Amino acid sequence: MSGILRSAAAAGALLFAVQAAQAEVKIGFIGSLSSDTGLSTLRGAELAIEELNAAGGVLGGQQIKLIKADTGEDVTEGIKAYEYLAESEEVDFIVSGSIDDVSLGWLPRMVEYQIPTLDTWTSYIGIIDKLVEDYDSYKPYFMNIASDEALATLYIDFGKDVLADKMGWKSVVILQEDTAFGNAINGLVSEALAPNAGIEVVDTIVYDIATVDFAPLFNRAVDSGADFIYLISSVNSQVVSSQYVKLQVPMGMTGVNVAALGQEYWEDTGGAGGGISTLSPVPSVGFALDPKSQEFVDKYVAKYGDSRPKFPHFNGFNAYHGVKQAFAAAEEAGGFNNSSWVDAMQKQDLILEKDGQMWLRYGFWGRDEVEPRTGRTYPHNARFDITDPYDDGSPSMVVIQWYEDGTAAVVYPEKYATGEFQVPSWVKN
Repeated sequence: MSGILRSAAAAGALLFAVQAAQAEVKIGFIGSLSSDTGLSTLRGAELAIEELNAAGGVLGGQQIKLIKADTGEDVTEGIKAYEYLAESEEVDFIVSGSIDDVSLGWLPRMVEYQIPTLDTWTSYIGIIDKLVEDYDSYKPYFMNIASDEALATLYIDFGKDVLADKMGWKSVVILQEDTAFGNAINGLVSEALAPNAGIEVVDTIVYDIATVDFAPLFNRAVDSGADFIYLISSVNSQVVSSQYVKLQVPMGMTGVNVAALGQEYWEDTGGAGGGISTLSPVPSVGFALDPKSQEFVDKYVAKYGDSRPKFPHFNGFNAYHGVKQAFAAAEEAGGFNNSSWVDAMQKQDLILEKDGQMWLRYGFWGRDEVEPRTGRTYPHNARFDITDPYDDGSPSMVVIQWYEDGTAAVVYPEKYATGEFQVPSWVKN
């Protein structure tokens, strides 16, 4: 080869190397940019991307570029946000911090564009059911939080072991927001509380998410004669929580209260949050962390600790681990090329240990795997464990409680408990 040809070849190789170094993989974030929920997912994804880029990039040294699309927790805006990421930005992968109704809104777009998508907050079992019914259309979708059905299963156990057996409560009023999330949880809990926990549902109160005066609703609950209230609230939960405390409603209240999942809850309720308990995905406030999870929290607090959410919600952990798993699958599959990526993503399985025992697990149910307790499949749902002693994965959820001194603890199940379930001081049990 002549010197000129060698020089040209060297120049071409150098140009190729420069182009490869400048190449990037686009990942989209879809969720609210002004909510603790959305920001937890965004920040978890950002930290994962920073680490992957700092380690030399992905897929042959490419850097990851994150594109943000704000849903404003609105269904229409969520659909527009997904379309923007797919059509204008042509992203390779999407990580979502959307609430249930918004995810349901953009889900048909995912089917249309077939972009691999990871949902870190939504737990709506109806989405998993779509994979059961039409796997080929929905297979790019993964949900790395235990679905509603698993959540309800743990609550039934809590209802039997603690509310019925320990507290002696036998009847309940369900106080439910009018959302897809509220309807799903209500259906699952209503159908299972009586036959499995011996707790009768005597009334169901459905309220609009814009409700600001809960006094008439609490009066109706008290007049029912029920032993306690089961709250289902994912939007504006601070309002119903603080009014329950300020009105000193004379009956216990537990359930699903999304506001209580964050460290800012006490401040947001003006210190009027004591006694509230809620189901929470893991890790939660009051949850004892394994070393890997603590390492993530330390990085999060160092970077974002001056603004809310100062501590990541569970979906921040989901995004951090999920983004890394998505790219590990892409490395195996040679990119985000749907079927081969889906197969590789299904095999991702991260086990975190604490004191020599399995503490948390980030993996997925396969298409045909049957969960033994429910006897059904959960394709692409987080691999939850709903049978004590929880030695095959993470619990589907835990129950946490905020005490009247402003502290929070996990009160169920026993393996993860850091405190005891209590009724507020004004409630005569």
